[in-house]
This record gives sequence, C-alpha cells and structure tokens, in this order.
Amino acid sequence: MEQYCILGRIGEGAHGIVFKAKHVETGEIVALKKVALRRLEDGIPNQVLREIKALQEIEDSQYVVQLKAVFPHGAGFVLAFEFMLSDLAEVVRHTQRPLAQAQVKSYLQMLLKGVAFCHANNIVHRDLKPANLLISASGQLKIADFGLARVFSPDGNRLYTHQVATRAVGCILGELLNGSPLFPGENDIEQLCCVLRILGTPSPKVWPEITELPDYNKISFKEQAPVPLEEVLPDASPQALDLLGRFLLYPPQQRISASQALLHHYFFTAPLPVHPSELPIPQRPGGPAPKAHPGPPHVHDFHVDRPLEESLLNPELIRPFIPEG
Repeated sequence: MEQYCILGRIGEGAHGIVFKAKHVETGEIVALKKVALRRLEDGIPNQVLREIKALQEIEDSQYVVQLKAVFPHGAGFVLAFEFMLSDLAEVVRHTQRPLAQAQVKSYLQMLLKGVAFCHANNIVHRDLKPANLLISASGQLKIADFGLARVFSPDGNRLYTHQVATRAVGCILGELLNGSPLFPGENDIEQLCCVLRILGTPSPKVWPEITELPDYNKISFKEQAPVPLEEVLPDASPQALDLLGRFLLYPPQQRISASQALLHHYFFTAPLPVHPSELPIPQRPGGPAPKAHPGPPHVHDFHVDRPLEESLLNPELIRPFIPEG
C-alpha cells in the first residue's frame, strides 16, 4: 500500500471502500478498492473472488475496466483498478434530458461491445446498470463491478440463482431514451408490475417456457395487453424502438444478442454515433462519499406464499392485474 498516495474517497460498496490514489513512482492515477476481512477464517468474500476471476479472464477489452493489481493489506487486501472519472448514472442524472440520439447510440454501442466481449469469453455479468458503467476522462465507457459475474456454461446445463440481476441492456437503452428508468419498482413484485404494465401479461402463447418456471402456478395476474413502445417513448426514433423491442422480450432465447444488436440498422442511420470525446462527462458530486443503497426493507420482500399486498410498498400497483372474482 505504501506505493500509493491516497488522494480522496470515491465511494463505498458492499465489500469495501474505494479511494482515488496515485502511484508514487509512476504518477499513475488509480482507484483502490480496500476489502477488509471480517474474520480471517472466513477467507475472501465470494463476490470479490468472482470479480477478480472475471476481470482476469477478460483483461484485454477496452470496454471492460482494467484490474491492475491485487495485493494484501492489513487484515484484508486491495484491488487496484484504472481510474474512471464518472459513471453512466451520473450522466443520466446531470446532463440535459433527453440525451441526444447520437449520444445514446455511442453509449449503447460501447456497452454492447463490452457485453459481446464478455459473452465471447463465457462471462455473464448479471449486474448491468448505469452505476456499473464507468466513464473515463476521454469519454470511454467501460463495464465494471463483476462481483455477481459467473463463468457461463454454453451447453445450458448449469443452473443459476435468479436473485441477482438488476437492469440489463434493454432496460439501460430505455433509460437513456427516457431519461429515467422504464420499470421503476422498489422491490421484486413492484418491479414485476411495472414490467407487466408496459410489456403486458406473459402467457404460454408468447412465452411457451413460462409453464416450466418453478412458481408459475403460485401467482396469477389478470390479462393485460402490452403498451406500444411508441406510446411509452414518443420521442424515440422508429429504429431505436425496433431495437428496444428486440431486447424487451419475455422469452430469453428470442432476445437479440449483443453481437447481433451491434449490426442493427439503428447504428447506421442518422445521426451516427459520436466519438467518445464528444460525450458529456460529469464529475462525481462532491461531499461525503455515497454508500451502497441498502434496498427496500425486508418486511416487503416478496414470497409466493404470502398475500401480494404484504409484499408491496404501494399495494395500488397490483390493482390492474388482480383477476376479477
């Protein structure tokens, strides 16, 4: 740790505090994530191990944040990353809304290149959201925070827990076009209601595999037709809405892949994506370092065996979807 000079605190996450620092000999600016071990016998947290492994597997991409070093420090260890000036969440919050079409295309194009690279190397991120998409001083977008990442099994035989994912690429595109999240739920069931309100109630007709889901028969919603995306995002171009619709599909097998999306005509129609140097790069706000969002209180956690009303912060959200009688 003595080879670095701490310049300030960037933020705090689930497994450590992140500092801005300068390498004493080279003068390079880096981000240091200090991870403390609560008990030595517990070893390194699994999420941190996953992040290290994933980043070591895909260290050659210009669209993935670079892990420069890992070294022990006190009763823990430190991860040294390349320093990134801001993140996409700050861009959405602090720039003029909505973003220009060319800017949206540029951010999405860089994100898709990073995701395609990860998938080509059998890494699935599982926590894609604007706050985990970092922006460099030159405007380059890079995927970060691989704490929930997994090595992907191409044969499809490996099972994965569903309690991990936040936004995905389609939701991020919708947020860039809209200036705010398309599905702003506060917990699992509210999130589901927000999705149903726009995409409609899924059925075996549009999603044959839905009947194979473990809890398929434990909860039901009144049939609701989807809302046309042009009504949800009236200012978006037809090409943007077409691509968004290919992302926001219930059957996972039917969703467009990152590599396919890069060839979509959305990126080849005017206005064309701009160079990263022409993108807005807001500084992280000053003041106390932000802490990780703790999420909604556990009393509102959703469980299929409990009444829906007990799982909601706002019970009115489910009223349109309750079957009559």
